[in-house]
Amino acid sequence: MCGRYVNISTLSAVEKRFQVEISKEVQAQWQPNANVSHGDSAPVIASDSPLQVQQFQFGFTPRWGKKQFYMINARSEGDHNKEDDPNYKGAMGIIHKPMFRQSIRDRRCLVLADAFIEGPQREKLSKPYIVYPIREQEPFAMAGIWDEWIDPQKGQVVRSFAIITTVANGLMKAIGHHRSPVILDPEWERTWLDIEAPLADITAILRPFPEKKMNAYPIAPNIRDPRANGSQLLAPVGQQIYPEFEYVMHDRMEMFGMGESRSRQRSEQQGKLF
Repeated sequence: MCGRYVNISTLSAVEKRFQVEISKEVQAQWQPNANVSHGDSAPVIASDSPLQVQQFQFGFTPRWGKKQFYMINARSEGDHNKEDDPNYKGAMGIIHKPMFRQSIRDRRCLVLADAFIEGPQREKLSKPYIVYPIREQEPFAMAGIWDEWIDPQKGQVVRSFAIITTVANGLMKAIGHHRSPVILDPEWERTWLDIEAPLADITAILRPFPEKKMNAYPIAPNIRDPRANGSQLLAPVGQQIYPEFEYVMHDRMEMFGMGESRSRQRSEQQGKLF
């Protein structure tokens, strides 16, 4: 499961890394966020406009839904691999799930991130870790699906997305978690956005990211509060899983001097969600 992630890259870094344009409208909404949570507006690159960044809501609702669902994750195996066997090599059942089977075919997106937050299967965010790519490979893209839902009562159009998950790699197993978001190798990103790509190519992408390209360290459980934000959330409270000389994500947050301005916005939004 991947229910929280980090987005702190600058506009110029995203434009350079993904070779996209960011409109003035999206620029006006762009703020660093150390705790992207369900219901938040977050940047994605979607299949309907693969050279631009858009802001979608984190928490997927299918086009046919009578109400909002806020589904944050979609299992790549679908109903298969219920034991979460990390060695699973079978079919990707997401293509048959009623909730996701249309979007996986024609509405895919890159979910832009610098890190994600995960904890052990039992303790969850009571014992969180921040997981990030090593060797300055951020920002990166997680595989997402999106859809456009129209509120039947208000007529409001909501574009929302979910992050696709797969089995755990060695790093996630070291944390004690049984799942991992699908992190895309850069060479697969344009294929993921291409709705003409063969479905077999798409499902072949839904595999764990190499553990040696990632690292993680523990952070305080304050991250559990979806209203919380700021660089202090990413401060280390223990050692990295694999030894390094720096705590990369916290240092980057401190460099950007991130404030707490999004806390009030999310507080108002969460009041509408529950």
